Amino acid sequence: MTKDSFGASCFKATLAALALLTLPGAVDAAQRTAPKTVDMADLVREFEADDQSVSTFYDLPRSAVRFDRLEKLYKTWQARLAAVDFDALGQAGRVDCLLLRNALQQSLAEIARERGRVAEMDHLLIFRGIVHELEQSRWRGEPANAQTAAAKVAELTKQAKQLKERVEKGVKAKAAETSAKAEPPKEKKGAGAPAITVSATLARRAAGAVAELRGSLKKWFGFYDGYQPDFQWWVKKPYEEADKQLEDYAKFIREEVAGLKGKDEDPLVGDPIGAGAVAEAIRFEFLPYTAEELIAIGERQMAWGEREMKAAARAMGCGDDWKAALAKVKADFVPPGQQDDFITKTAREAVAFVKKHKFATVPPLCEETWRLTMMSPETMKTIPYAAYGGQNMMVAYAKDEMKQEDKLMVMRGNNRAFSRLTTAHELVPGHHLQNFQAARHNTHRRIFSTPFYVEGWALYCELRFWDFGWARSPQERIGMLFWRMNRAARIIVSLKFHLGQMKPAEMVDFLVNRVGHEKLGATSEVRRFVIAPPLYQAGYMLGGLQLKALHDEMVRPGKLTEQQFNDAVLAGNTMPIELLRAALLKLPLARDAQPSWKFAGENPAAERKEKP
Repeated sequence: MTKDSFGASCFKATLAALALLTLPGAVDAAQRTAPKTVDMADLVREFEADDQSVSTFYDLPRSAVRFDRLEKLYKTWQARLAAVDFDALGQAGRVDCLLLRNALQQSLAEIARERGRVAEMDHLLIFRGIVHELEQSRWRGEPANAQTAAAKVAELTKQAKQLKERVEKGVKAKAAETSAKAEPPKEKKGAGAPAITVSATLARRAAGAVAELRGSLKKWFGFYDGYQPDFQWWVKKPYEEADKQLEDYAKFIREEVAGLKGKDEDPLVGDPIGAGAVAEAIRFEFLPYTAEELIAIGERQMAWGEREMKAAARAMGCGDDWKAALAKVKADFVPPGQQDDFITKTAREAVAFVKKHKFATVPPLCEETWRLTMMSPETMKTIPYAAYGGQNMMVAYAKDEMKQEDKLMVMRGNNRAFSRLTTAHELVPGHHLQNFQAARHNTHRRIFSTPFYVEGWALYCELRFWDFGWARSPQERIGMLFWRMNRAARIIVSLKFHLGQMKPAEMVDFLVNRVGHEKLGATSEVRRFVIAPPLYQAGYMLGGLQLKALHDEMVRPGKLTEQQFNDAVLAGNTMPIELLRAALLKLPLARDAQPSWKFAGENPAAERKEKP
């Protein structure tokens, strides 16, 4: 069929459809078959599919076309959501409606923030328009003119080379200024383009953006290479030169400007978002608190931990010197080759403990389908302790290739008492059980993922395990307290970093001096904190305290048993805890609902030590 005949057929089909609508009662029939109520779960799934389609297709990272199309999509969905009869929805539907509203607002805010971050490094990416133009032309199916494309790619190479030279000038000028403690030398006439001075933070971000552009250019070249007869003749050499120049440029600004060379002594370079963005992120997590109030909660938790640490230290015969007691606990690590066996046995003990205390339902298939993997030294640069991923608990332990000092620090940081708790946190009743149930209940809500639910659940499990007596000795109590203090410290250091009140080196010192981390572990923690989503680290303790407060509200009065409550939390799937509370307690909800639940301080039961 020709293009013209195809268009004619479509036009005839459209006329036929319009004719049908003119028949008596046709419009009324269409209205009668339209659903009177909305299934919000289905609507969320439809949004997820739309979001996935747009995000996958418009895959030029940080490009205006991607931002514009996603922004249009989210605003369209905001209008669609506004048309939903909120009052006609049941409680679950109202929760889903608020979750989708919140997600759309958050996505639009993130686009606005990312546009600003791109604008900050535009002068370091002046060639990106060429890459975007070439790739978008391919999207539109426009014929590729190989000679014209080659010229554009050559121009890209020239621009990238000039940028690198200007940044190199800036590095040399800064070095001269530092050594001479004087003004940098003025640019001489005829000396070429002026120098560009770049901060380590901006250099790291720009290096990532250049790597993305290099990937987009490679995708464009690969589409035509070998398929269009004259393409390789014209474009291959310019492309190879451009690819090499982009690689060199990204490497230079990453290594020589940001100082990130993949070595243990690399500086800790992060990207703080500022007070305004922090406040916005807190609001999207449905928390009626300021950043300063959240930091105060962290400080109270730190003080509680220190009191309990001293009590455990006295039980160990160390007086109030809890750091001496902690050092003894850290020295009790398993010998090389036995960490996996220790973790396996501990995991089975945790499952038995959950069943004994009727804490939560553990389906047999969940209990069956997990295994261990061992972390590489490279992974432990950002994840120094256990982690969970894809039905695997990733175990941290020293490896033969590591330096002797680093080996000992890793073994001390993953001692028996510490690992006893991380095993329960990562497997059962922690993330493994959580992920198992999330894959089977309210699956449409997984797009609303938040660390306050995901990490908060595992931290809440730790709090309840403390109440149930998981620690069998003062040493194991210290192991549990170390992690609780660490999570409290994360609130403080991560928020202060993004508020501009604490530098990475100060964060490391805080974790070493106030929590008792090994220097290697503290450095690895902070290396992850400064590049992670801004509220992720705070989500552990704060989400755990929220769930503990909700537990006290529902289990202590006898509304639900321990197991009923925990099963209901897992079945609810991921969302801000205030909305989970509204769902479980069937609280009144309005379309314009805002955060209002004060879970800490105003509710002392949420923070006190209790007996089960």
